[in-house]
Amino acid sequence: MSSPHPAQGIPSEQPPTPEAGSDVGITEIFEPPSTVHPLVPPDSPQPAPPRKRHRRAALLAGAAAIAVAGAGGITAYGSAHKTVTLDVDGKVTTVETFQGDVAGLLADEGVDVTDRDAVTPGGSLRDGSMVVVRYGHEITLQADGERRTTWVTALDADEALATLSERADDVALVPSRSGGRVTLPLRLDADSPVNLVVGGKTERVADGAAQLDELLAEHDVTVDSDDRVTVERSDGASDRSADPSVPTLSVVVEQVRSSVKKTVTRLPYDKVRTADPDRYEDLDPYVATKGVVGKRVTTWDVTTVDGEVVKRDKRSSKVERKPVDQVTVYGTKDRPAPEPEPEPEPEPQPVAKEPAQKAAPEPKGDVVATSGVWAQLAQCESGGDPTTNTGNGYYGLYQFSQQTWAAMGGSGLPSEASAAEQTMRAQKLQAQSGWGQWPGCAAKLGLL
Repeated sequence: MSSPHPAQGIPSEQPPTPEAGSDVGITEIFEPPSTVHPLVPPDSPQPAPPRKRHRRAALLAGAAAIAVAGAGGITAYGSAHKTVTLDVDGKVTTVETFQGDVAGLLADEGVDVTDRDAVTPGGSLRDGSMVVVRYGHEITLQADGERRTTWVTALDADEALATLSERADDVALVPSRSGGRVTLPLRLDADSPVNLVVGGKTERVADGAAQLDELLAEHDVTVDSDDRVTVERSDGASDRSADPSVPTLSVVVEQVRSSVKKTVTRLPYDKVRTADPDRYEDLDPYVATKGVVGKRVTTWDVTTVDGEVVKRDKRSSKVERKPVDQVTVYGTKDRPAPEPEPEPEPEPQPVAKEPAQKAAPEPKGDVVATSGVWAQLAQCESGGDPTTNTGNGYYGLYQFSQQTWAAMGGSGLPSEASAAEQTMRAQKLQAQSGWGQWPGCAAKLGLL
């Protein structure tokens, strides 16, 4: 029969063989004689080095001598002929042989073994024997948070993990990668289904005997260089013979994604109040500078595993817009007391015997000057527009505040009144409080 193992020739030195009648499905780990087993603590007894033995050459010529021996030859023929079962890494065949030992049988069948492989039983060969060959495979495993390599003789990955888990905690197989392929030297599970877990979602795969790369390709699973792939055995997995339909092995593909993200942070502005010594304190404050919120942009390198953020590293942080303080101005100047009204001059007495002359009518109190100093003041305060609304709490020709306008008897907004009414109430305010009500423009016009 052909061998699935690479042809290496029958070694002159064979590993020790278990006692007759030992379990066929045994999984063993072999190391070179001078190497400490990676899963056994240094202070524990180490596995014994393999015992060496010489290969026996096949002696097929003896068959001819048996043929001419008569009745005694027939007896010798019967004792030399054997029917044995040969299991080579799960491939089972029935073999007819005249060989007297296992080494001769393997040589006849073209099964090459090395001291990394396990052969059960060893030594002499009997009729009806079952010879089990398990090739050694070098694997990478992750145990107790560390990664290392070791050799195992197991039928599949499930059997290897079952044995390794007895010697270390949290054991998982780590596949090798080459040319975009993700591979294991072992089949996954020769007897049971397996679970395929991709991105946190689990799918049951009926044919667990597949190779890892074949299973991934069949289910259209693409693995990039960042993704993590492990082969794990369920915690507390019971004897597989209890229910072979229940998967004990899982192929876990964690999808790792790296991206650049930006976050924007608002930078609040401060509110500042500032005094104006030239502004009367009874006037309402006004906003001289409107506040502006600033903006900081931070760039992050973000790593996610199956959509969950596991790492976030700051790449840069920059203020793209500085905040602008909001400035409110209030007055601190005391308003002067109103000047007393001049006493009226005595009316002239009429001359006797002269006919009394008709007195000229006095101007009404609401007569409004529409030119001269009041026109200049209006031009300075509002550009001469009676509907002006600057948005800072002052309105109309003479920039009345709502409070002052109401104090002078006005109703509604000053900018909604006629120019004549605005001038009349401005004259009333000037008569009561002086030109200081318009400190800036009155000074420009030489009224202060």
